[in-house]
Amino acid sequence: MSKEFNITGTCIPEMHYMVNISEKLRHIIELIEKKKYFTINKPRQYGKTTTQYLLEKELKKREDYLVIRISFEGIGDDVFKEETSFSKCFIEMLAQDIDLFDNNLSQFLSSKIEMATDLKSTSQIITQLIIKSGKKIVLMIDEVDKSSNNQLFLSFLGTLRTKYLLRNEGKDFT
Repeated sequence: MSKEFNITGTCIPEMHYMVNISEKLRHIIELIEKKKYFTINKPRQYGKTTTQYLLEKELKKREDYLVIRISFEGIGDDVFKEETSFSKCFIEMLAQDIDLFDNNLSQFLSSKIEMATDLKSTSQIITQLIIKSGKKIVLMIDEVDKSSNNQLFLSFLGTLRTKYLLRNEGKDFT
């Protein structure tokens, strides 16, 4: 199969010409192993989704990681109108992504969707997921610019940051 240039989405190294990003991936994995959280912020068509894809592929080779990669592209604006709809949608997206490789965890999350009524309950479900999985979880969220002007999404990011800080203090598993 001959390679071609791709300007429409995720680049697959076996199919598309692309820059070697192995050094970038190595640095990102170092951040993950140091338990850091970070963002990748670039304009469109700079390889953010491709980087996430290749990072996910690399981390899935390691048995101690559970990689969850979701995207807010195409979910619509109604999800961002209230905490309940956002929380339920978020847990449902996690369950759908996990279902491809761990049906038990997916079913666990699916059973929690109705309990996700606000950011606090969503935070508790995330903690339960982490405990139940017994793995280091890497959450990748793509296309967040679909919600970048949305206060609810900013509050959700604040919830994740709080979990990160509490984890460092020994008060959360996240």
